[in-house]
Amino acid sequence: MFHHLRILRLFWGTAIAAEMEYRVNFVVAALTASTQMVLNIFGLWLFYSTDYQPGGWTWHEALLVQGVFTLLEGVSQTWLSPNIGRIVSQVQTGTLDFVLLKPIDSQFWVSTRNMSPWGLPDLLLGVATILYAAMSLGLPWHRVLMGLVPIALSITILFGLWFILACTAVWFVKIYNITEVLRSFLEAGKFPVQAYPPAYRFVFTFILPVAFLTTVPAQTMLSRSTPEWLVGAALAAVALLAFGRWFWRFAMRYYTSASS
Repeated sequence: MFHHLRILRLFWGTAIAAEMEYRVNFVVAALTASTQMVLNIFGLWLFYSTDYQPGGWTWHEALLVQGVFTLLEGVSQTWLSPNIGRIVSQVQTGTLDFVLLKPIDSQFWVSTRNMSPWGLPDLLLGVATILYAAMSLGLPWHRVLMGLVPIALSITILFGLWFILACTAVWFVKIYNITEVLRSFLEAGKFPVQAYPPAYRFVFTFILPVAFLTTVPAQTMLSRSTPEWLVGAALAAVALLAFGRWFWRFAMRYYTSASS
């Protein structure tokens, strides 16, 4: 455990040092994140401007969901995209060979090797939105902190989905279209799952676990979440991690490198 933490510190230290050579990118990322946040909130406001409450959620309650979604976007930009996205290029160029030869767990390497600070604006905006919505709703601090557990499960679920999809690059190589489809489905997490028709709620709960990503953390902070939802989120996280571990090993049996 401590050995991997030391390696992780070295990984992220060198990655941040390399990224900070282009500091203007941070300003661009901050402006992009702010603009996207304004557009997301504006899209949400269009529903509430006519006094319509999707799924019975009030404006500030839906804003809580929006904050969790933006937080997860920051996690994706900071950690998931810099790592998971490179698996495809490593398979295409054959540089995955060098990873497999290293005296370290290959899945740990490809999952944590890189870290980008350009997702920090989304992280900060997400946290700020959550805190603003919580204060507007008068939520006590302990209820806000209770949302940390389901948010951690959401990050685990999100990682599992992206990692499993990235593993298919061993067979299909170019999976960008598939990732865009998945990203489009995950965009549904901007709104409470109760705002969708029953058929969509079924899909976003039992097929693509979108409900566990944003709605369950918000419900936990609002004291609306039942134990069944939290158990379901935990089971989904564990199942995706376990399957991702197995699928990575299975995929490596068929990896033949770009030069063979």
